[in-house]
Amino acid sequence: MPIRNIAILAHADAGKTSITEQMLFLGGVTKQVGSVDNGTAQTDFLPVEKERGISVRSAHAVFSWKNTVINLIDTPGHVDFSADVERIIRVIDGAILVISAVEGVQAHTEALWSTLKRAGIPVIVFVNKVDRVGSDIERALEEMKKELNFIPLCLQECFDEGDSDVQIESCWGELQMRESIIETVAATKESLLEHYLDGDAISFPELDQQLKELIHSAESTPLLFGSAKFGLGIEQLMAAVVDYLPAPAGNPDNPLCALVYGIEYDKIMGKTALVRVLEGRITKRDVIKNASRNIEEKVTQVRKILQGKYEDIGTVVAGNIAGLCGISSARVGDVMGLEIAGMKPVIRIQQPLLVVQVRAKNEKEYPALAAALQELAEEDPALEFEWFREEAELQMKLMGWIQMEVLEKILLDRFSIAARFENPTVIYKETPSKAAEGFVRYWMPKPCWAILKFLIEPGERGRGIHYSSLAGVNDVLQKYQNEVERSIEGSLKQGIKGWEVTDLKITLIEGEDHEIHSRPGDFAIATPMGIMDGLVNAGTTLLEPLLRFRIQAKEELLGTITSDITRMRGSFESPLMQNGRFVLSGLLPVATSLDYPVKLSSRSGGKARISTHFHGYGECPDELGVIRPYKGISPLDTAKYILKARKALQ
Repeated sequence: MPIRNIAILAHADAGKTSITEQMLFLGGVTKQVGSVDNGTAQTDFLPVEKERGISVRSAHAVFSWKNTVINLIDTPGHVDFSADVERIIRVIDGAILVISAVEGVQAHTEALWSTLKRAGIPVIVFVNKVDRVGSDIERALEEMKKELNFIPLCLQECFDEGDSDVQIESCWGELQMRESIIETVAATKESLLEHYLDGDAISFPELDQQLKELIHSAESTPLLFGSAKFGLGIEQLMAAVVDYLPAPAGNPDNPLCALVYGIEYDKIMGKTALVRVLEGRITKRDVIKNASRNIEEKVTQVRKILQGKYEDIGTVVAGNIAGLCGISSARVGDVMGLEIAGMKPVIRIQQPLLVVQVRAKNEKEYPALAAALQELAEEDPALEFEWFREEAELQMKLMGWIQMEVLEKILLDRFSIAARFENPTVIYKETPSKAAEGFVRYWMPKPCWAILKFLIEPGERGRGIHYSSLAGVNDVLQKYQNEVERSIEGSLKQGIKGWEVTDLKITLIEGEDHEIHSRPGDFAIATPMGIMDGLVNAGTTLLEPLLRFRIQAKEELLGTITSDITRMRGSFESPLMQNGRFVLSGLLPVATSLDYPVKLSSRSGGKARISTHFHGYGECPDELGVIRPYKGISPLDTAKYILKARKALQ
């Protein structure tokens, strides 16, 4: 049977989970439509999701429609859970982007659309809630044009919007072809355009085939209308998924290539790796290679992924997704089998903005809490869990306050651990202030020998780490230089101000090994000491995260809002004025603006709209940021650091 691998995405409360429930009902998976409000939605199965009425992690559903198997992934709509959406986008072939006809294009809608376009994912836009009071389709279409910078191809017309008797009619089919769609589609293919300009009739199959090609290449985006509440337009949406979104590529007879895009834990089977098979096949009891970790492991079960329950299917072939048990080494992003060209990269939607300490309310549960957080971080690597054993401190990186509250509830529901999240701090970074050299001579206590000299220079903002070597292999053998390069990233986890170091160039300019005393591990130990010495000599500049914002409000609020932005150390461009309202864009530091959306809503009586997305890092004076002590044993404390690295210090 043909397959479609799709995700449904939206800003929170646009109705995507309700749409999913309607699809499951029509696909014969459920006997009645689940409700988000009543806590009966099939894809909101976690207790915290039922209580809050929001999705906090992606949920899988499988159903058939028009002799096609549809693997549908319902994704979280809140920006705090963007990392989950990033992982899903790597394994889908198409997407449904839901926009509310009442709220229109919202802040997170922009981020999702931008990410889908960068990934080249074909999209169907579904305008939901056309039956609701306040529905304004024209406004929603205008916002798509202005804020998302695209003009959708409306395949339907909507009549009597804002009323429960709303009607939706097709304007694209054998019996009804809207002239504007014919013109748009014909203009993209020379042979069709010639016929159109000559006044010749063009058959619907010809035009529809060209439309499919435009959608598959993400050059055109069809738009449909509906109401998830009443199931209106859902059948047409399902038909469009089958007709217009692409089938997966891949050959079951080719050598195996599969991408691990998720990790889940099962009480009986333990760890389950969620994979998209790009080429080849995986069968129960196969021994497969984790190419990312150079480990071979035996598959003990192949599961169809259904939320809250599993079905052993024995085999999964190219183009499909499944859960694998027995692959204990698997981590999110790993490749099973052979790596192939063209794999989708991770495209960031949002960066973690806060770092928090996590403590068990009962101190005796500290080890259990550490184990629970490690498990959660395996499922969501963006949490970047760190366990500083010397300080008995557990840290995680979070997107925002909602995620913090949800994790507290998950720890309680799933692990029976009452925890609290303390000292939330904006995540700063640091970068070298000037060029300087760093030197390390690690030759005592023997046996060891690693001498290194680095040149450390400031790099271009936002470009991360660039490493190169000028050292000859006669001075430092290549296998030792490889160890140096592997150690660079870990050496920059904390700088002299306690934050990750970024935007710099590191060059190994000199070095020396010893024919008898040198071992690869010596260079792994020496590298952080040499890098930290260079950072001390260069000094570092503190960097703070910045948000790009856009505010829409009435003209009378302009002075107040610009004063707010100035007070928050922000900057803004000239406002755009239209019809008594303004649009203001600019940059804001995260540290000063975390609670500003709430303040703005209160100040404007809910009439002002603000959208933000992560922009990057900018320089911040030390006195306005946060400088923190080094966690663990610093490479600058060479005696203790060497003992710890050689496991001679507990």
